[in-house]
Amino acid sequence: MFISTPSRTQAILERFRQVRAQTEKICAPLKPEDTVVQPVVDVSPPKWHMGHTTWFFEQFVLQEYVAGYEPFHPRYAYLFNSYYEGAGERVQRFYRGNMTRPGVDEILAYRHHVNQHMEAFLGDGVEKSAEWLSVIELGLQHEQQHQELLLYDIKYILGHNPLFPAYQEEKPAQAVQTGNAPSHDWLAVEAGTYEIGFAGEGFHFDNEEGRHRVFLEGYQVMDRLVTHGEFLEFVEAGGYQDYRYWLQEGIAWVKENGIDAPFYWFKLENGWHQVTLHGLQPIDMAAPMTHVSFYEADAYAKWKGYRLPTEQEWEVAAQKYAPEVPSEANFVESEQYHPRPRVGNDYQFYGDVWEWTNSAYLPYPFYQAPEGTLGEYNGKFMINQMVLRGGSCATPRDHIRPTYRNFFHPHLQWLFNGFRLAVHT
Repeated sequence: MFISTPSRTQAILERFRQVRAQTEKICAPLKPEDTVVQPVVDVSPPKWHMGHTTWFFEQFVLQEYVAGYEPFHPRYAYLFNSYYEGAGERVQRFYRGNMTRPGVDEILAYRHHVNQHMEAFLGDGVEKSAEWLSVIELGLQHEQQHQELLLYDIKYILGHNPLFPAYQEEKPAQAVQTGNAPSHDWLAVEAGTYEIGFAGEGFHFDNEEGRHRVFLEGYQVMDRLVTHGEFLEFVEAGGYQDYRYWLQEGIAWVKENGIDAPFYWFKLENGWHQVTLHGLQPIDMAAPMTHVSFYEADAYAKWKGYRLPTEQEWEVAAQKYAPEVPSEANFVESEQYHPRPRVGNDYQFYGDVWEWTNSAYLPYPFYQAPEGTLGEYNGKFMINQMVLRGGSCATPRDHIRPTYRNFFHPHLQWLFNGFRLAVHT
């Protein structure tokens, strides 16, 4: 997962400072009341994210490698452990919103305390072992994942407030376009045997390991993402009411939840609007469809006479047509926090929205979970979830690579997720 170099300790210290500061920057626009709310089980209170990402370094670095370190608070491990069985008991996920205490000021003090000890550990002039640095790097990658989750959760919290408050004021480059969807073409991949999975050096998660061969029949994928305007046609054609296009679980989900339009969409007197991190706005019809469940993406694809690509097809097409991440891709660093219409000939494989694939989240051949508690990071979730690829407007740029395997349950919509179409040739 990680290879140490002689100067890596100093480099990771600088990265530690940047990543830790970014979490607090994301939370800075929030009011204290915003940080406590947990509207649904999938949404964690922002202050819990700040505490959990701090607990990770305290639990897996300071208590493991720093002699004599004493935890900041004896009960914080119980509050901020997420799902690590090997790390002891914890508050169940659906109770995180009950934590009115500790307050935000106390959690910031906790972060400051752990940061000080981490900086002392990394800045003592002694080069750290590759094992130690790999755990720290995993902690930083983990915190960056939580920064993306923070933006999902903040949007859900503010987006379900009747006032629709804006998290961030809109920037000039974010002006809504209401024109038609950009034109599209198809990217062809010939039948054959291809290799997928991570290869080379640099950080990657264990679920990307096990480079292996796959045989694919010839296929085509659309050269851009499906847009809001295109999906609106499905809505207005009665797609949510037509069982012919839905998986059984999907149509049951639609009926049980009374769903007749996409998540965050509202039909007002002056047209369709959508909740964004900049408040309630008219839907940008040319922008990629987002906040759509796997069920909805799959139903739309069938309604159009196509299907979703598998994760193997997605990775092979991305490697063939977009081997490099384009500099103009819309990642979290742009601070636009909303998918944007296609720019030029960008195939939109990276950034804007995570793409649903028609692949269950399963281990690759040769996969082995790492030893110890950190082995729980990915492998234990390889059931009942679907794979997404690419990255979103809330994803850090250095997380983007064609082999990254994101995964969520098929009914979830609160992340920045979308899709493209595929067809066999």
